[in-house]
Amino acid sequence: MKESDFYQRIAQELGLRAIQVANTVELLESGNTVPFIARYRKEVTGKLDEDQIRAIQERIKYLRMLEARKVTILQSIEAQGKLTPELRARIASTVKLQELEDLYLPYRPKKHTRAAIARQRGLEPLAERMLKQDLEEGDAHEYARPFVDPEKDVPDTEAALAGARDIVAERVSDDAEVRKRIRTLVWQRGVLRSEARNPSLRSDYELYYDYSEPVKRVAPHRILAINRGEREKLLRVSLEIEESVAIQAIEERYIKNSKCIFHSYLKEAIRDSYKRLIFPAIEREVRGELTERADEHAITVFARNLWHLLLQPPVRNKIILGIDPGYRTGCKVAVIDETGKYLEGGTIYPHPPHNQVFEAKTTLRRLIDRHGVDIIAIGNGTASRETERLVAELIQEIKDGGGRELVYTIVNEAGASVYSASPVAKQEFPDLDASMRGNISIARRLMDPLAELVKIDPKHIGVGLYQHDVNQKRLGEALHAVVESAVNRVGVDMNTASASLLRYVSGLTARTAENIVKYRDAQGKFRNREQLKEVPGVGAIAFQQAAGFLRIPDGDNPLDNTSIHPESYEATRKLLQRFGIEEDQSAWRRLRRRIREEAIPLETLAREVGVGIPTLEDILTDLEKPGRDPREDMPPPVFRSDVLKMEDLREGMVLKGTVRNVVDFGAFVDIGVKRDGLVHVSQMAEKYVRDPHQVVAVGDTVTVKVISVDLERGRIQLSMKI
Repeated sequence: MKESDFYQRIAQELGLRAIQVANTVELLESGNTVPFIARYRKEVTGKLDEDQIRAIQERIKYLRMLEARKVTILQSIEAQGKLTPELRARIASTVKLQELEDLYLPYRPKKHTRAAIARQRGLEPLAERMLKQDLEEGDAHEYARPFVDPEKDVPDTEAALAGARDIVAERVSDDAEVRKRIRTLVWQRGVLRSEARNPSLRSDYELYYDYSEPVKRVAPHRILAINRGEREKLLRVSLEIEESVAIQAIEERYIKNSKCIFHSYLKEAIRDSYKRLIFPAIEREVRGELTERADEHAITVFARNLWHLLLQPPVRNKIILGIDPGYRTGCKVAVIDETGKYLEGGTIYPHPPHNQVFEAKTTLRRLIDRHGVDIIAIGNGTASRETERLVAELIQEIKDGGGRELVYTIVNEAGASVYSASPVAKQEFPDLDASMRGNISIARRLMDPLAELVKIDPKHIGVGLYQHDVNQKRLGEALHAVVESAVNRVGVDMNTASASLLRYVSGLTARTAENIVKYRDAQGKFRNREQLKEVPGVGAIAFQQAAGFLRIPDGDNPLDNTSIHPESYEATRKLLQRFGIEEDQSAWRRLRRRIREEAIPLETLAREVGVGIPTLEDILTDLEKPGRDPREDMPPPVFRSDVLKMEDLREGMVLKGTVRNVVDFGAFVDIGVKRDGLVHVSQMAEKYVRDPHQVVAVGDTVTVKVISVDLERGRIQLSMKI
């Protein structure tokens, strides 16, 4: 296939025009990042979004790899002198790697198989005659007698016929059409079955101790659970299919003459081929594909949850006290100011075995009064709920004493310990030990989730499903893309962003991010985007890719605090001059209304200022809300001042909660008690819900009703059907 054929195929698959695909591939290969292309090259791509651009990126990579594999296979078969025009055409027209490998299977160099040994013993002509099925008279043993050769380990006719059957079995197994038939049969009629190795053993996999489900209907999360149970040697797993139906499908292709003297031997060879060669291979392949699909689904779920977690709204202009709860080692406490600067911290021991409740409250009250704390952020790990009760009591005591108004919230602390021991944390707080850094991270996660969470490998942020079981390379790539997309969607303040945040900006690397921070430390605040060119390592291409995503709120040029790219500044100035409002920023937000009132077609205006219509629309949007943070549209955290215990819950109780995780079968919601409650997918709406992500997202505030509480197992069932 030619490159243009690739573009046409991808366009058909994704419902696009071939020119959109071609232009996108050209942009990608010119070193442009996905966020940059999606935001600043809409005219070239036809307004493709990031998901469409990444899909093109994946498909062109796959098709090129497939084409390279075709070349290798053709060369191999040609070197064997077995490449026919028909086979060349079939290979050239193949669009799936599995089908290509099926075509290559008969020509692939093989190990020391039973069929290979039989060929060495000179039995291939007997196998060919067996397949030809043209002999209706005589005896199979008599026909096989000339192939008997004790020196070649063929002592009798039975051995000769057995060797011929081995050759036939391999020939049938190598048949691409046979593989396709059995593969289709397994997908359509196969059953995945699991059973316990030890039925009396209690485990998390008891649901799968005697389980079966059609292959085509098995949910991805069940595949991952079964795979893990098998790895932990608790389950035996197999695929099952009606053997007679499968064998009949092969016989329909190969049995041509039931009167042939080799008829029974051919049937036996087909049966052997299916049981020994074909089905085991197809079983491995189908289970591998099921796992791959489940991996992709789990990665997609993780990525979607991570996206919403990263885009939770920041809590601005508040003094926050973070608490990393613990029992024996105490609760670490830290106060940060409105910018995230660490002010003061310590350790309190309110829980067993110390039980220093009075001392803990005294310390917290002193920190609250000294620094004017507004919000307390409590990590959701060990001793979280006990700490929550302590904080709720303290808030009530302060309120009763006429003190300041205080609230608290629970913060997902997943990955905080990873951060606290990381080089980034050590660089930020060289004088603090690891145990003290985690609570600073907890407080900062409330202040600005995105800026803090980018410091942690996304795999350690607890919003996934079996994330440690899936393809780690693919997971890492997908999550990196999510973080990159989130960071560039929000934009980054050049004068406050850490190197951890800057490295995700389009066009920047870990090294250039570090250089930006060093430049800022040495030269002072950036006054304009142009100064970025003075940073070592930031060349023309890096500047082009990064500039539009970097913000300078109080710089020399107000456009530097928008998503408008410097390459569009001239067009923006022409637009503002056209309406006489270049200097009047208060009038920028009314510009779109003026255009409508004056009935000026956007096509005309775009031509006047020298940009495409998509870019003009983006400029108008940015002028309406300069410096806008898209996270402001997301629901704020749930703040509390009192506490509930599981024992307080009653069926029918209606509460507000925060969605902590969304999985295939529902959503886990923090309602302010020790355990998150589960809203099963069947309880999400009055109508049928196929995908929980269509209803809720991580960080959402939802109203739920308690439908059951299991204190012994620590399980809470919730409903959103109020």
